[in-house]
Amino acid sequence: MPTLVQFDFPMSGPWGDEMAAAFGDLAEVIGRAPGLRWKIWTENEAAGSGGGIYLFEDDASAEAYIEEHTARLAGFGITYIRARLFHVNEQLTAINGGPV
Repeated sequence: MPTLVQFDFPMSGPWGDEMAAAFGDLAEVIGRAPGLRWKIWTENEAAGSGGGIYLFEDDASAEAYIEEHTARLAGFGITYIRARLFHVNEQLTAINGGPV
């Protein structure tokens, strides 16, 4: 069963094109995470929040990634990291065109 992970945390930037330029190498590393199907990068400059939505093949891959990425973010000095795991209802998601 596909497993969705949502990360969010306080962030002071960079945003938009600057974020893309600054985190391109990190995106490549994240793209090699075992079991990862895709990631959507999220940013909310007004709220000072960054994060992402990830789809993994299974719980084990998602849980391993949560541990790895939380440690990575903490190493960058990021605190108040929230990671949430959800199971995907594939049938309903397919009706609404979700990429599962």
